[in-house]
Amino acid sequence: MIHRMFVGRFSLSATVLVMLAIFAGSGRVFAAPPSTAEVDEGKRLFNQNCVFCHQPDAIGKVGFAPSLSNKELLSISSDKFLLGTIRDGRQGTGMPPFGHLGKPGIVAIVAYLRSLSDVPNRSAQVDAMPAAKGNAGSGKVLFDQICSTCHGVKGDGYMAGGTGTAIGNKSFLNRVSDGFLRVTIKEGRSNTRMLSFSGPEGIANLSDQEIDDVIVYLRQQAKQ
Repeated sequence: MIHRMFVGRFSLSATVLVMLAIFAGSGRVFAAPPSTAEVDEGKRLFNQNCVFCHQPDAIGKVGFAPSLSNKELLSISSDKFLLGTIRDGRQGTGMPPFGHLGKPGIVAIVAYLRSLSDVPNRSAQVDAMPAAKGNAGSGKVLFDQICSTCHGVKGDGYMAGGTGTAIGNKSFLNRVSDGFLRVTIKEGRSNTRMLSFSGPEGIANLSDQEIDDVIVYLRQQAKQ
């Protein structure tokens, strides 16, 4: 856990009160809610470095860069996951590393992204879910039939001309928990092309076991 202490006084505005709720829980990098000044600095750095791909207000662009302001993504993404992704980039995709911004700059960007959504951060509970257990062969069949349409036959995402992200990318899979993958598949992400794949209203009513089969297949592919 990375601890940062913020000095100086700032008023407990509505935004700060929201941040108190968002940054509660384990896995956070903020020892205190960020100040308005830090959120503003994060927005400035985002507009200098990230906006070209992720678009204004981090809404993303289909087939080019994902939305970073999506409430479902932010609700299940730990600060560690966001920080590491920004710092190291994602090899094999169009996401370069931004380690040159330094830890304070990257933490400020995360603070800005968090300010775009008021949903509680449930990443600790999601990451604590049990590891997936299933059949990789069955998962491959499901992936080929359902997931490859958007994410590419090898999970390469945009690089393969797909409209979905590179969920088969090794650097991505090495950073996310099975709970992260499981919740994403089950719940989808609002205002994106990633729909729910669970329940009668889902684009496909996959069972919990079928979802785990897909996760096991992705993990197996990442090792090859």
